[in-house]
Amino acid sequence: MSTRVLLALLLSSCAAPGPTSPYLLVLGTAQDGGYPQIACRQPLCEAARSNENLARHVVSGLIVDPAADRRWLIDASPDLRAQVELARGHGGPAADEAGRPPLFDGILLTHAHMGHYAGLLQLGREAYGSQTTPLYTSPSMGQYLRDNGPWSLLFDAGHLEQRNLKPGEAVQLSPAISVVPLSVAHRGEFSDTLAFAIQGPARRVLYLPDIDRWEGPWLDFATWLAEYDAVLVDGTFFDGGELPGRDMSKIPHPPIARTLKAIENLPLAERAKLIFFHLNHSNPVLDPDSPQRERVRASGARVAWDGMQIEL
Repeated sequence: MSTRVLLALLLSSCAAPGPTSPYLLVLGTAQDGGYPQIACRQPLCEAARSNENLARHVVSGLIVDPAADRRWLIDASPDLRAQVELARGHGGPAADEAGRPPLFDGILLTHAHMGHYAGLLQLGREAYGSQTTPLYTSPSMGQYLRDNGPWSLLFDAGHLEQRNLKPGEAVQLSPAISVVPLSVAHRGEFSDTLAFAIQGPARRVLYLPDIDRWEGPWLDFATWLAEYDAVLVDGTFFDGGELPGRDMSKIPHPPIARTLKAIENLPLAERAKLIFFHLNHSNPVLDPDSPQRERVRASGARVAWDGMQIEL
């Protein structure tokens, strides 16, 4: 068992009673390939192999309503096995509950890129064999999953039940929590892409791991940040120069450096709402002592970490 997982279990068993108001638990902050990434021999990856506390799970989130003892997963990553352990003690089925109860009261998917839905297979007959779990997706994402194996088997066997999301239309998850899906411009080989505006009783949080660019209405950060109390946004690359030899037009993401430039004239209170996640294994902000990480700190923004909690 890794040090990170062991620490999470010790904290959940030894700590004082947890929060009673809803929150978002960040289960992963790395880009789809994880950190360190497969076969990566760059210094950043080797550092994470020698010090597992630097490693990060693939991006995912857990919406928790302690009063209702309910929880909802955002994106089922390839690291779902470990993330279920990190989520232990944050709602979910009782340890002695009979059968294979759903691990979540629902799962919300952003889009059909590997880091965001590959973990669904862990719910099937070859692994957990879950009882029926509601799966909230866009119509195109749901259609893609139902029409293609091995995902279709999850519906055929009753492990998942797909429910359509409509951009701009709120879904009431519990009396205290609602989620509004938002359309996002991002590579759509198999589905469209969504972000989620999560509304709790006290705060509103944006969850946006992937977007191609900030051009258009998303570029008005003054208005945009004013709408939310915390915003988790695409921080895949720092300046777009981390992958020599790769055609970056094929993997578009707004670089952190450009995002920082767009917010530099905003008040500190607004800049402090910005939290970067979905970090590629090549991104220098993964090094807590790098100049790029210091630049983020100096701006007032933050880099998310696995296990981060954001009050709702």
